[in-house]
Amino acid sequence: MPPLTFHWFLPTNGDSRHVVGGGHGSPATASGQDRPPSVAYLSRIAGAAEDLGFTGALTPTGAWCEDAWLTTAMVSQRTERLKFLVAFRPGAVSPTLAAQMASTFQRHTGGRLLLNVVTGGESQEQRAYGDFLDKDDRYRRTGEFLQIVRGLWEGKSVDLVGEHLQVEDARLARVPDPVPDVYFGGSSPLAGEIAARHADVYLTWGEPPAAVAEKIAWVRDLAGKQGRELRFGIRLHVITRDTAEQAWAEARRLLDGFDTETVRAVQAGLARSESEGQRRMLALHGGRADDLEIHPNLWAGIGLVRGGAGTALVGSHDEVAERIEEYHALGIDEFVLSGYPHLEEAYWFGENVLPRLASRGLWTHPFRGAPTAAPAPQVPFAGR
Repeated sequence: MPPLTFHWFLPTNGDSRHVVGGGHGSPATASGQDRPPSVAYLSRIAGAAEDLGFTGALTPTGAWCEDAWLTTAMVSQRTERLKFLVAFRPGAVSPTLAAQMASTFQRHTGGRLLLNVVTGGESQEQRAYGDFLDKDDRYRRTGEFLQIVRGLWEGKSVDLVGEHLQVEDARLARVPDPVPDVYFGGSSPLAGEIAARHADVYLTWGEPPAAVAEKIAWVRDLAGKQGRELRFGIRLHVITRDTAEQAWAEARRLLDGFDTETVRAVQAGLARSESEGQRRMLALHGGRADDLEIHPNLWAGIGLVRGGAGTALVGSHDEVAERIEEYHALGIDEFVLSGYPHLEEAYWFGENVLPRLASRGLWTHPFRGAPTAAPAPQVPFAGR
């Protein structure tokens, strides 16, 4: 199996020692103002991720956070090797302009762009951006969008009269070098078809291994019918500590910070989501605040107050490494992780779990080779 790749997360909606909500119809929580998403703070997180051995960092998209393109362009100038997994919505920008933006980003960062194509699961939010297509039509437009962008990146002159998009004699003066990988997620039938035709990496939110295995088999089969092979990634939060007891104590501390009214409001908003993936996230906890360990070391508590990715790996460093190895055995090669606060949790994971995976031959530092197998000492603030 190929070695593991790890990405971290840039919290452009703010950071905190508590869970910061937002996305998919859920309201952003005030705790995000504990650490506003300044370029200086996000650059500290990005620099830590780079040093620790994360390959890239995901930046979200939506009305609830800062713009991903502009933010990563600024943070990229304060880092040297970290790649940026920029989430963007095809309905908000023309395909020719998006292809040009990607090409420019690659030249000015030395090829450090990855693209997370987000079709947009919430019609209400899409309409705020001037997009009035329904969900299925948004997916069909995404397919046309990626068809155009792929052609432009290949140096072709593109003419297309599609159901939703039309371009004439579209071309780029300079193609991106390298062409950025396209990451794509979605649990609906149309999402699977788009991923099979256009994605390099299919992303899923963190469900129990049996459900993830079903998704991988589904998308792999669809891609095979297109004569393509995809890589697979998973989006998870993480709480890793020296002992399982310490990790679960941290999970309980986060849970204790969820007041009943906030949970009710968030769950009401998420229940209106059109996203099949969000529906699957909600089904993992059913709105309850107990019995949240849905698989060994897989905790659904984050999803009580946050839209999108709602599960976390919780446990000792050895347990977290074991769960990662379990997902890897299913076919997951890339992990997009996060934790609250993102600066401290990057150190907890990077200094303790990554060396364990390296000792098992599953990971090497992408920038300076494999670290030693022995866990590094804790940073002073990590346990506060």
